[in-house]
Amino acid sequence: MSQATHSLGMIGYGEVGRIFCAGLKAQLAGLSAWDLKFAADPAGEARSHAQHAGVRATGSMQELCASATLIISAVTASNTLAVAEAAAPHLRAGSFFLDLNSASPGTKQAAAKVVEAAGAHYVEAGMMTSVPPYGIRVPMLLGGARAQELAAMVNAWGFDAKVVAAGIGVASAIKMCRSVMIKGLEALVIESYTTARAYGVEEHVLPTLAETFPSIDWAQSGAYFFSRVVQHGQRRAEEMRECANTVAEVGFDPIMASAIAAKQQWVADRAKAGVFAGVDKGARWQDYADALLAWRA
Repeated sequence: MSQATHSLGMIGYGEVGRIFCAGLKAQLAGLSAWDLKFAADPAGEARSHAQHAGVRATGSMQELCASATLIISAVTASNTLAVAEAAAPHLRAGSFFLDLNSASPGTKQAAAKVVEAAGAHYVEAGMMTSVPPYGIRVPMLLGGARAQELAAMVNAWGFDAKVVAAGIGVASAIKMCRSVMIKGLEALVIESYTTARAYGVEEHVLPTLAETFPSIDWAQSGAYFFSRVVQHGQRRAEEMRECANTVAEVGFDPIMASAIAAKQQWVADRAKAGVFAGVDKGARWQDYADALLAWRA
C-alpha cells in the first residue's frame, strides 16, 4: 500500500503528537487527531492548534479510528493501557496500532492483547531520546509480529525505526532500563546541585564531577536537566512509575525507580505551583536552584 493511501489517526495531541503530525502532514492522505482536551474545551488551544496545523480534530475515539489505517498512541504513560482498551472496539481490521508510550513490558503486552483481539496489528515503540529536536527522526525501537512491515512503511516517511523483536516487551524493556539511568541522573543532579547551592559549595562540587567524568559539561547538563524536569516532570514521573513496574515485573523491589519517580513528581508539583515562574527557558541551573531555595525560605 502506498503512502498516499494511508490515513493517520493520532491519539494524544500534546507535544509528541503535534510534532509527529507536523512531520507527516505532507506525506499522508489524511491526518486526524483525538485528544480528551478536544471534548473538554471545544474552543480551546488544542483544537485551535490542530485547525491551524491542518490536522482534523475528531469528535471522538470512534470517529478517529473509523478511517485510520495507522493509529499512533502518544499519551502519558499512565494512560497507555486505557487508551488501547478505548480504541480497540473501533479499530479497523488490519490497521496498525503504533504505541509510542513509555510503559512497562507488562503494560505493553496487555495493550497488545486487546488490540490484536480486535483484529488490528499492535507494534510497540521505545523512543530512545527526547523527540525534540529530532521530530519524526527520533531513534525508536520497534517490537511486534508485524513490526518489520510497519518499520519499512514508516521509515519510507522519514522515521528512524529499528526492529528489535517479533514479540512485545523487548523494546519497552530497553527503553525503561535506559530511563532508570537518564531520569535518575536528572533527579540526582537536581538534588545534588540544589543542596550544593544551599551550602554554597557548588564551585567545589562541580569540578570534582568534571575530574571524574571529564567528557560531561556538568554546568550545561545541569541546566538542561533542570529545564526538562521543570517542563515535563509530570510526564517523567509517570514514566518512572512504569519503570518501577518494569523492575517489579522481574521480581525486584524498585527502590531506585520509585525514588526517581518521587523526585520527578516533587519538581513537577513545584512547577505547577509556580515556583519557577520567573525562570527563563534558557536559564542556568543556578537560576532553577535559586527558585527552589527561595520557595523553601
